Amino acid sequence: MTSEDSKSAALERALGRDRILRNVLLGPFTTFKIGGPGDLFFEARSADELAKALLVARELELSHFVLGLGANILIGDRGFRGLVIRNVASGHEFSPDGHLRTDSGAIVKDLIQEAVRLGWSGLEHYVGIPSTVGGAIWQNLHFLSPAPERERTMFISEVFESCDILSEEGERKSVGADYVRFGYDDTVFHHRKDIVLAATFKLQRGDTAVMHRILQENLSWRGGKHPWLEWHPSAGSIFKKIEGVGAGRLVDQLGLKGRRIGDAQISYIHANIMVNLGSAKARDVRELISLAQKAVEDRFKVHLEPEIGFVGEF
Repeated sequence: MTSEDSKSAALERALGRDRILRNVLLGPFTTFKIGGPGDLFFEARSADELAKALLVARELELSHFVLGLGANILIGDRGFRGLVIRNVASGHEFSPDGHLRTDSGAIVKDLIQEAVRLGWSGLEHYVGIPSTVGGAIWQNLHFLSPAPERERTMFISEVFESCDILSEEGERKSVGADYVRFGYDDTVFHHRKDIVLAATFKLQRGDTAVMHRILQENLSWRGGKHPWLEWHPSAGSIFKKIEGVGAGRLVDQLGLKGRRIGDAQISYIHANIMVNLGSAKARDVRELISLAQKAVEDRFKVHLEPEIGFVGEF
């Protein structure tokens, strides 16, 4: 038995033989719909299962990563060598005082719908952004709102109260905003191997009619600026924000909207978004990213830094 076989066997003993799948295509679990197979695949259905899977993988020194909605990543065509932990832990509860306690795998869209129905305000501003709770905290989810004025960027940190994490050191603990260090597209989780297991948000009583108006206006506004994922899968913004300029604006000024390599294309709607026209490969996207970076650097002497994560083997 090889070392990898023994690790797989130990993983099955710890998490259940029927729960460990092999050679699962990962593309369908991402918003880009791109990516090869993961050697080992486990769906964590609760915060406890997520923590256990992480601890076992760390103990076995097995390469692993946690997959939520896969909204800001590009997975390589050759897939991932190791364990993919898909976080589908979605248990949650709204308390009478406006606290929302939720597992990190819950989908923000689902929580928004329930919150609005119950009359709790605070999450409706982030409608239309594909994310789990864990991803929302990791990236400090944000949107230009409220409608219709759109005078400022609103961040998920504004309703965040605390989160339970499994730390890099293997400790389960509850932490607040001072630990998370929310920034623009940044938190402590970009810099440490901590994983969010669950979170608590503090919501306020709101006017349901006003919340529905915000939902509708935000969806309409976003739909005019972002390609619809159902038709043109993407990973959201490809390049990080450049203060005072805008990465997409530079790409647009070079006339690169519509530029295509294979089935990967720079969107006609937003020059900082690349879309999958049907059967794009990760290598097509990587080539298109390099093309845009070189063109912008040659013309404007500015380096575009990717915002998305690159996972697996390309």
